[in-house]
Amino acid sequence: MKPKKRMIIMSLDAVGTKDMEYMKTLPNFRAFMKRAAGCEEVLSVYPSITYPAHTSIVTGRYPASHGIVNNLQVQPEREPSDWFWQRKYIKGTTLFDEAVKKGYKTAALLWPVMGKAKIRYNLPEVLPNRSWQNQILVSMLNGTVLYELALQRKFGHLRDGIKQPQLDNFVHTSMLYTMRKYRPDLMLVHFTDVDTNRHLYGVNSKEAKMALERHDKRLGELLDLLRELGLVEKTNFVLLGDHYQQDVKEAIYPNYILKEKGYLHIENNKILDWRVLARDCDGSCYIYSRDGESQEEIYEMLQDMKSSPESGIARIFTREEAEALGADPDCAFMLEAEDGYYFQNGWETYRKKAGASDHHASFQTHAATHGYLPDKEGYTTFFMAAGPDFVPGARVNRMSLVDEGATLARVLNVDLGDIDGKIIKDLLQK
Repeated sequence: MKPKKRMIIMSLDAVGTKDMEYMKTLPNFRAFMKRAAGCEEVLSVYPSITYPAHTSIVTGRYPASHGIVNNLQVQPEREPSDWFWQRKYIKGTTLFDEAVKKGYKTAALLWPVMGKAKIRYNLPEVLPNRSWQNQILVSMLNGTVLYELALQRKFGHLRDGIKQPQLDNFVHTSMLYTMRKYRPDLMLVHFTDVDTNRHLYGVNSKEAKMALERHDKRLGELLDLLRELGLVEKTNFVLLGDHYQQDVKEAIYPNYILKEKGYLHIENNKILDWRVLARDCDGSCYIYSRDGESQEEIYEMLQDMKSSPESGIARIFTREEAEALGADPDCAFMLEAEDGYYFQNGWETYRKKAGASDHHASFQTHAATHGYLPDKEGYTTFFMAAGPDFVPGARVNRMSLVDEGATLARVLNVDLGDIDGKIIKDLLQK
């Protein structure tokens, strides 16, 4: 049996190819990228949002295959809907599952869709979504209790809900503690500093730039710790993004039209019943139908919406086309937004200027967002890895998130089964 390989994966949410130029001016990113193998143009998945993307990274499969087709579940009757927080929603196996079978000591810090996973040190990304819940309780119910209690006791003062940079400061400090104390064989860590600040202030905002600078410092501190522990040369260290973002000017609410057409029954600001329903993925939007015989009628309605001036709709995909793109095979249609637009789940209006806000979570708007087709120009992300199994300085022109899963599985010497991705052998030692 081949020996275990230590691997650390740092995911920088919403960091993309366009950030590489600036990242190379920062000391720790620059030094790491010089010795790393990788790709500066990585295609995300569709929809290109956090939970489907991170699940593709650890499964090597598209959302249509692994089942995490959105961030949120389809639960219109209980808004706000729950996210796909737990491992049980993933179809098939993951890097974590297979690593555990090989005897790897595993750790996950805010890695999406890992609630209640069989991970030894698990700080899951789970939020209180009901009035009777609180953050500590939902975390404990979904993660490793004693481990989380230790992190909360030592570093809980660093965080303030999901505000940034406090949240990532907490995750970073917890990561350093975990590495020093437990030395896991496989550790995956998810940082959202850039993503949050781009949503709030825009892609090229000074706030997003400052978040990149904080990430550079976090990377440097982790690499310094690995050197102190004598683990740099023994560790495969992976730095990657999940998707990019683009600036937006207006939010579009397809459910407003569905309500006006009688497809949604709403009382007291709640959906009581529906025949056709829109579920947003920000830059894209699923259309679900409970009436298979009305598909032609729904398509004509969507075409009418698209033909209206400034509809915000760029393309309409059929169910078959959406599935071919890797999206939910259970949708009836899928909408892709025009540049500058994105979708939301509300129904009180059809359009709302970006930057406005509402008391209801479904009506929050952004300055920038994601969710668009992965091959959109200037929308790719990145993958960089250094360590004993990677060729220093090697580059490939283009790859996909599902290829990352396949390649990382090869390095870990685990089998993900029937996957969509391919091993990028040019990045690996023979």
